[in-house]
Amino acid sequence: MNTHTPIDDGFVIAGRTYRSRLLTGTGKFKDLEETRLATEAAGAEIVTVAIRRSNIGQNPGEPNLLDVLPPSKYTILPNTAGCYSADDAVRTCRLARELLDGHKLVKLEVLADQKTLFPDIIETIKATEILVRDGFDVMVYTNDDPIIAKRLEAMGCVAVMPLAAPIGSGLGVRNPYNILTIVENAKVPILVDAGVGTASDAAIAMELGCDGVLMNTAIAGAKHPVLMASAMRKAIEAGREAFLAGRIPRKRFASASSPIDGHFL
Repeated sequence: MNTHTPIDDGFVIAGRTYRSRLLTGTGKFKDLEETRLATEAAGAEIVTVAIRRSNIGQNPGEPNLLDVLPPSKYTILPNTAGCYSADDAVRTCRLARELLDGHKLVKLEVLADQKTLFPDIIETIKATEILVRDGFDVMVYTNDDPIIAKRLEAMGCVAVMPLAAPIGSGLGVRNPYNILTIVENAKVPILVDAGVGTASDAAIAMELGCDGVLMNTAIAGAKHPVLMASAMRKAIEAGREAFLAGRIPRKRFASASSPIDGHFL
């Protein structure tokens, strides 16, 4: 009997099932061709787009990101990167909906300051209330506070995205027990967003039980972005399989792999 659990056990966001648990950003690449190649190497199905920094049709005559990452192939996830107030974030989401013909799925992030890029939770909650009431499907960037994560879920967010570490820091999962607590108490997908630096960081996030990982800088900022995208894809798959398989418990001392209990010497 084949007891192998397939890695393509999809997860659902806003009623749609996805197989790839690696979500990728589209900024910081040297050009649109590298963006396309890295996205393909990552196997991503959802790609996030900073509306304030990327052209998806609002600037006629300029290169359009949607020409290399068409909505017919990818789920475009507009985000509110660069917004420091609820009002700015809501305005940006409404612009994205207009540019993408009524598209409702958005990634909300409201930042507190330029140095840390930590989320402003008060403004995030304010924006969440408005956007959910306005009919948006909100995937929300937040800190790794289990209480706030649960509150955002209760407000109607379709996914909660706690940071692993500050945006672009590459520090990896700094508070694994906070992430684990968020995962254990959630009824919506939990995706680590921000702070991943390399493949092992992505695997750790998945081993904790996260439904997925969103990253940009870790891929785009690598010496070889397309190769790193491929590595991240494998890490996400390996981490998911390890989570499903169930790791052995940690022990302080050795445990014989071939026990001799019951055998005559």
